[in-house]
Amino acid sequence: MFSGIIEETGVLKNIERGAGAVTRFTVGAEATAAGVRVGDSVANNGCCLTVTGGGGGELRFDLLEETLRATNLGALRVGALVNLERSLRVGDRIGGHFVTGHVDGTARVTKWEKAGADYELEVEVPAGLGKYLVPKGCIALDGISLTVGGVSGDRFNVWIIPHTLAVTALRDRKVGDRLNIEFDMLAKYTERLLKGS
Repeated sequence: MFSGIIEETGVLKNIERGAGAVTRFTVGAEATAAGVRVGDSVANNGCCLTVTGGGGGELRFDLLEETLRATNLGALRVGALVNLERSLRVGDRIGGHFVTGHVDGTARVTKWEKAGADYELEVEVPAGLGKYLVPKGCIALDGISLTVGGVSGDRFNVWIIPHTLAVTALRDRKVGDRLNIEFDMLAKYTERLLKGS
């Protein structure tokens, strides 16, 4: 479980295509690596991954083909910025909202521009998933806890303050890029309950 408050933007230092269906990422993560052990969970762009090794300010993660297909991690290249967050501990403050790290898919950036002192980010979710979007509701984009602004069908916008831009990988994103999206879990549970199955 995570809160969507990014601890550090790591740098993807190496991608190793292993035997079988496993790809290994090595991420430079000076702050995040402190105190992390093999087996711990760390969100990478909002995707919960298990630490499989590390040392010297680096963390290693093994990714399955499904993870590469269903998230934007498969499109990353060496040198890319990655939003990192260690899993919550009992008693931690939750500055964002409950984020599971189970990515629902990717959303395409359709607008990304400065608006006064802030920035407007507009994204389009896969067809039909706009039903999970509620103005002023919670959303996680690349693991960042954000508040939904306006909603129009399968598109919505969020407003980004300069601090968020400075401390996340959003500063590296552009129109056309894909962001990992995780909808509020309450919306998904409510839908399931209302369907009666």
